[in-house]
Amino acid sequence: MKIVMAIIKPFKLEEVRDALTGIGVHGLTVTEVKGYGRQKGHTEIYRGAEYAVSFLPKLKIEVAVPASEADKVVAAIAGAAKTGQIGDGKIFVTSIEHAVRIRTGETDIDAL
Repeated sequence: MKIVMAIIKPFKLEEVRDALTGIGVHGLTVTEVKGYGRQKGHTEIYRGAEYAVSFLPKLKIEVAVPASEADKVVAAIAGAAKTGQIGDGKIFVTSIEHAVRIRTGETDIDAL
């Protein structure tokens, strides 16, 4: 089992969700986060004063899938989240040692 974690631009959430639903992924977790990468934030002007925005709003999406589906999920997220501009985000894939569905007690692949 794998967990695919993606950091994306907030306005791309629906496109990513639709892409994942299209390949048969029906559950995901979304968290509002802030951060920066190579772009290191940006400057904005508010009421005539310029100020630096160091941490940009992003969304973190987490999807637990069987290991055999991880590459397909990564491709779907990357395709849907890409704008071609700096700050599109990153995707990380890590292993899951054990999973339990609390309601039924199912474990591992059955719990996904």
